[in-house]
Amino acid sequence: QELYCGKCQRIALQDELLRQFGRRAERFAFKAKGSGKSGLISVSRCGQEVLERTACEITKEGIHIRFFVGFPANGRTINSGELEKILFVYLPKCVEMSLYHRKVPERETEQVICLKEDQRVIREELKKRGLIAFVANGSILPRQSGNSDLPMKDAVPFQSPKSMEITIQLRHRGSITGMGIRKGITLIAGGGYHGKSTLLEALEKGVYDHIAGDGREFVITDDTAWKLRAEDGRKIKDVDISLFINHLPNGRNTRRFSTLDASGSTSQAANIIEAIEAKSQVLLIDEDTSATNFMVRDELMQRVIQKDKEPITPFLERARDLYEKAGISTILVVGSCGSYFYIADQIIQMDNYCPVDITEKTRKLLKEYKKPDCKAEGFALPSEKRSISFGSSVVRRKNYRGTGMVEEHEKLKVMGRESLMLGKEQLDLRYLEQLADREQTQTLGYLLKYAKEQYSGKTTDLTALMESLIRKLEKEGIGSVSGQKEIPAGMAMPRRQEIMRALIASDLVIFESLQKYYKYLQFYIFVSKLLCTMYVSGGLEVQYMKRLPTTFLKASVRR
Repeated sequence: QELYCGKCQRIALQDELLRQFGRRAERFAFKAKGSGKSGLISVSRCGQEVLERTACEITKEGIHIRFFVGFPANGRTINSGELEKILFVYLPKCVEMSLYHRKVPERETEQVICLKEDQRVIREELKKRGLIAFVANGSILPRQSGNSDLPMKDAVPFQSPKSMEITIQLRHRGSITGMGIRKGITLIAGGGYHGKSTLLEALEKGVYDHIAGDGREFVITDDTAWKLRAEDGRKIKDVDISLFINHLPNGRNTRRFSTLDASGSTSQAANIIEAIEAKSQVLLIDEDTSATNFMVRDELMQRVIQKDKEPITPFLERARDLYEKAGISTILVVGSCGSYFYIADQIIQMDNYCPVDITEKTRKLLKEYKKPDCKAEGFALPSEKRSISFGSSVVRRKNYRGTGMVEEHEKLKVMGRESLMLGKEQLDLRYLEQLADREQTQTLGYLLKYAKEQYSGKTTDLTALMESLIRKLEKEGIGSVSGQKEIPAGMAMPRRQEIMRALIASDLVIFESLQKYYKYLQFYIFVSKLLCTMYVSGGLEVQYMKRLPTTFLKASVRR
């Protein structure tokens, strides 16, 4: 009980026990013979992050392990002899070797708890010292490859610049030294392939705690940090982007802006506003994945295209106000435009994967150049609350005999980490780069399904709904939103930011459907008028008028 006296320790212990049980279960998987998936013993595959999962939970009643077993079968007939081996030989051995205190390596388990407690100390120190991130000396930031999250072999260990070096006294490890990134605007500059994006990627994953041996155990970032990018073609509904975009040529209102095909600049503006709504205190931005016209406009462009002809207020001109008036810091990777240097509080140059503090050096150089316009007037955060609408959570279909109608709840299907389908609605989550595990996506799907059932056919406040869902997860547990009597195995706790974006994505699917049906309705109204005109003029027989698809018209109006 000393090992899981608090929530922090409990999550770490659950994660370690699940990993140990998984390693034992792999040895017995498919040892029972049969067809298909006979003998399968499938446990949640934990990645490099330590997440709270339903696959292993420690409660007052004991330790709960949830997993999948493929019953041995020959065709459609269960092979009871092989099943007995799983239930009475293999599984008891897995439990004994991974969950019994006398069998579990005590020293290793204590080290897992100690690491988690030390990581919590660093997060507390960030808040006390006015920091938004910490990268310990000796950390290994590069990964083996794009599809592997394991540390790269023979990588250059991280070493902090002396001017940014801080020391933190940990509870178990003692003192640890590394680079502390202060609140404000931090630039990461440098030549191509020198490690700029690698550092940013480590910081974006620093919102999670990592296991020992990952290389990023002591890379800790403010847990509200949100990685942003341009998403050309994304859908937007009722977002107040007036902080960045105003006075459109067509006169459209940017305080409640909606579109099914946003440009890169519009999508990035909407992403920042949504990050503010999700209470993010740190924005992580890479110039490579941003819309250039949204981020900056150089002096020549401002002379050629005057301000009154340009509806976009660049991020460069809003970044200082975002920090000074709203308390939102920015970490920005740059490599092509020097205008950002004028607004930076600290500048890090990556040189052969080693960070160098060039803040003072750059400020001396800036005196030789004319300062561009770096601040725009009229800073005001969105004040109007956004609402979200849900359609019916019940689907009506014909029964299997075709004699009547039956009602059933929408089915949830998760297609990897980046996509899920709820009923017939598919949600694209590929740009949520900080989603770490497929099981977090599974939980987001259950959250949407739960919200849809609770608010079926209703409109509610987006922020209030998000807060109520988070309270339910924290108070009743992750499995409380599954809607099942038995808690499913494959769920993991997502962050507030991912919950917000999933709710928005769900609302956009309904918005897209309404727009599509509205176009169909306009088309059929046009055809109706045309046919009526032809009928009145005597050029159309009555029987052709009767073929007008009135049923579809009624369905469209009702939708």
